[in-house]
Amino acid sequence: MKKQTAAILLAAALLAQPAAAQCLITGEDYGVGASAAIVMEAQSGEVLFAQNIHEQLPMASTTKIMTALLTLERQDLQEEFTVDDTAILTEGTSMGLQKGDTVTLYALAVGMLLSSGNDAAGAAAVRLCGSLADFAREMNRRAASLGMNNTHFVTPSGLDAEDHYSTAYDMALLARAALQNPLFAEIVAARRLTVWYGQPPYARSLLNHNRLLSLYGDAIGVKTGFTKKAGRCLVSAAERDGVRLICVTLNCPSDWSTHAALYERYFSLTESRPLGAEPLMLPVVGGTAAAVQTAIEGQPCYTAVAGRAEEITARYYLNRSFCYAPVTAGQPLGHVVFFRGDRVIGTALLTAAQSVSAAPAPRIPWWQFWRR
Repeated sequence: MKKQTAAILLAAALLAQPAAAQCLITGEDYGVGASAAIVMEAQSGEVLFAQNIHEQLPMASTTKIMTALLTLERQDLQEEFTVDDTAILTEGTSMGLQKGDTVTLYALAVGMLLSSGNDAAGAAAVRLCGSLADFAREMNRRAASLGMNNTHFVTPSGLDAEDHYSTAYDMALLARAALQNPLFAEIVAARRLTVWYGQPPYARSLLNHNRLLSLYGDAIGVKTGFTKKAGRCLVSAAERDGVRLICVTLNCPSDWSTHAALYERYFSLTESRPLGAEPLMLPVVGGTAAAVQTAIEGQPCYTAVAGRAEEITARYYLNRSFCYAPVTAGQPLGHVVFFRGDRVIGTALLTAAQSVSAAPAPRIPWWQFWRR
């Protein structure tokens, strides 16, 4: 039976820290041909399938998810500059940068995510931080903030290097964070994009190396990777009927078919359910009504195991314990956070369900003025 509780707390925001791995579906005897693999529910971060998810392994070019995320968070994405000649001299896959080329950070992000350009990753790293070593430190700072506790970055490209490693769980955390960046999500979902660079810049059409986008209809990204040491690595995401899943395999020879099979299995075992909570009556000062009812903006949902009854709790975080008239319908009043156990599974904005006008000023009888 679904039970909801509410606690009124005076807070403007809730800062959620990364939680430890929790498995939503337990007791399964199921495995895949990979050194490590995970299926994560993207909204809550809960784990649906786990196979050696905390084993430290090389992750090849899936590293570029972090490089691209840090790049796309800059404000000057369309500013043109000349690539650093040394930074682009990197072996392996390339977007075709040459000495003296004029590029933008946006073009480099597309080049590293679609063409898996090692030259693009190096050029972006030097542009952002001045050196590959300083950029690696920035990558590791961000990894720590995301709870990627078993990850250490050395290169922006993912080429094999001593002490360059991650885990299936950590890479799923990274993909979950990166997909919340709209521009990142737009790029990795595209099969082909056109960007401008060169001497002078001219249009180049770059093809996405992620074949899962064409092989699996629900796929929405994210990034491929391969080195002899790491084997075939794939971080992907797919969405169906309101459920978004993230899948990571490290050293998996049959990664395309493995990801498709895992998605089919776990989409069939999960479902999207609506989130709701009892409205509050918030006192109104100076209004034509004594209180205003709260409403939840939008239609928040969460992912659950199909057919399983669950206890969901809701906590309200209000901007104030009251509000002043006038109040406008739809006016933000705070937010509500939904929990399954101690895991946050959704948030929503709390608004005023109706308008409340300001009460007219009280009329003072004429004889009161005479007494003065």
